[in-house]
Amino acid sequence: MVIPYLLILVPLLIVLQSPWASSQPSPPTSLPGLGCRNKCGNISVLYPFGFEPGCFREGFDLLCNESYNPPRLFSYDAFHEIHEIIDISPKGELHITMTATRACYNSSGSYISGTALNDSTTIILTRPYVLSTSNSFFAVGCPIQGYIMDDVGFYFGGCISACRPDNYTLGSPCSGVGCCQSSIPRGLIYYVPYLGNFGRSRNTTDAVMSYNPTNCSYVFLADSNWFHFDNSYLSRTKDFEVLVTVDWAIRDAVNCSEAKRNMTTFACRSTNSDCFNSQNGSGYLCNCSKGYQGASVGVFLVIFSCFWLYLGIQKRRLIRAKQRFFEQNGGVIMQQHMNSFRTTTFKIYSQEELEKATNKFSEEQVLGRGGHGIVYKGILEDGTVAAIKKSKVMEEHETKEFAKEMLILSQINHKNVVKLLGCCLEVEVPMLVYEYISNGTLYHYIHDKNFRAHIPSDIRLRIAIESAGALAYMHSSASPPILHGDIKSANILLDDNLVAKVSDFGASKLVPNDEAEIATLVQGTVGYLDPDYLLTCQLTDKSDVYSFAVVILELLTRKKALYFEGPEENRSLASSFCTAKNDGNFLEIFDAEVRDELKLEVLEEIGDLVMQCLSMNREERPTMREVAERLEMARRSQRHTLAEERCAEETESLLGDSLLVNLCPTESDDMFYSCTQHVTF
Repeated sequence: MVIPYLLILVPLLIVLQSPWASSQPSPPTSLPGLGCRNKCGNISVLYPFGFEPGCFREGFDLLCNESYNPPRLFSYDAFHEIHEIIDISPKGELHITMTATRACYNSSGSYISGTALNDSTTIILTRPYVLSTSNSFFAVGCPIQGYIMDDVGFYFGGCISACRPDNYTLGSPCSGVGCCQSSIPRGLIYYVPYLGNFGRSRNTTDAVMSYNPTNCSYVFLADSNWFHFDNSYLSRTKDFEVLVTVDWAIRDAVNCSEAKRNMTTFACRSTNSDCFNSQNGSGYLCNCSKGYQGASVGVFLVIFSCFWLYLGIQKRRLIRAKQRFFEQNGGVIMQQHMNSFRTTTFKIYSQEELEKATNKFSEEQVLGRGGHGIVYKGILEDGTVAAIKKSKVMEEHETKEFAKEMLILSQINHKNVVKLLGCCLEVEVPMLVYEYISNGTLYHYIHDKNFRAHIPSDIRLRIAIESAGALAYMHSSASPPILHGDIKSANILLDDNLVAKVSDFGASKLVPNDEAEIATLVQGTVGYLDPDYLLTCQLTDKSDVYSFAVVILELLTRKKALYFEGPEENRSLASSFCTAKNDGNFLEIFDAEVRDELKLEVLEEIGDLVMQCLSMNREERPTMREVAERLEMARRSQRHTLAEERCAEETESLLGDSLLVNLCPTESDDMFYSCTQHVTF
């Protein structure tokens, strides 16, 4: 492959040394004609930035502090707090420093010092700036949960950092043990970091983690390429600075087209410059796109030839990469198994097929975003409407088992489980294709502010029973049994008839042969995660039971798993319910409609069931099949009571004070009986 590279390199060197190439102008480094300084210490300050009066565009003013040697450059946020600037790129990026949020605890888990307890540092950037998606949210410490909220108080990202014994291999850095990370959305200018400590429990022994006399935890945003976790961070007790990437643009117009309509404010007015749209939020930037172009046909032919040669090389690389990913993700093994299961409807899709189905994964096709990836709506070649999931990074050990697990999941045939139709293996992280469920998630059905209609208690119980039945099937009837690993209301879908469909097996795994198997990465969602799993890294069927108990509470309270209107200790729905149950006033936490519709005996039975499911001792929790059966019994009891009341009302209206004989049957699956056939005159 040396010759093709030389064929590209030599013509390019000729072009670069030609007079046409040398006449390309450089971007302006300061506002022309005003004699503005374009350096602060070792940092180049490019227009529209500046630190002298009249040398910057509105909103791009900086502070050059010359009391340092060399001078240091700073920017302001909306609170007029200053952050040091490390560098500025004309391509729309700059790097600043921020202080990580810190909280320190003693060996018993009590808070003793730090920069945050109930509230953390709020970050609000000014108009030109948006946080780059090259940043990630990090939580460092053990065992802790870190999360971030937006300007209206909604949770939009976070992760769990767990403990485990030292004799197990750590795996990749910041993978969930001692350190965890999650991505952030585009257009973010405001965030509040929060840090929750799980403290020491009966499972957090010295064999699990060696605590320092003072154990400090940190949460922060930082550039993903800058921060590299190692165990030394676990012994830190002081504040430290992190590097954050910020995208900047001229944001007084939505895009270039709008900006050009007002030439008095348009920033790219040079004859040799043009603008391009910001890739993160609204706005635009300038570049020297025109310059001085040569009219030489020879140069054009050389560049054109190099371009086609480059495309050929890239195409061959792409084909080899697809084949490598296909084999790496178990494609050969999967094809062999599919040939032996000739009746299976599972299909292996190409990348091109799924790109076509989703209009190249257009933002308009996004159905939802979660901790494991993004789900798109797509129309396959045969006209089938499908939900296509692009997953995030997969661990190496997960890749080895992927083909086997996909084949097993494809065999699941349950009316309350979303059907897995196929997958794409020729990409680095496999994509999954599911049947499309039209009515959205249970989370939005319960919590959407635009949909606060009455939800009958009978429908709530039915959804819970259907979901529990699906999970019970996976735990006990699938072969081998399957653990979901991320049960939450957002992973339960509803069809047009409000029938529940359990979905998103992004964290699922087959039940291990070795009961003592330790997870290399704790997965799940804050608010639903089993504390025992967090502390031991052992995922069991009882972990799903704990998470499902939170879903039951969501259904009956219409509160979120995490809510922030109260004090910190009451922000977890599970812990709030347990506290209320122990205090004897748990009925108050239920939705008023539920309290009005369900009889006291049913509410008490469900309350006892939820308490058992939330037990810190996993051995005390019921199985998922027992959960489904007890919910079904509670629903039948409620329906039987309603039927008796209905019968009495109908019969009274028919007979008045007449003699009633054989008024109502004692048991039936129907909510309403035909009472007239049981009346004797």
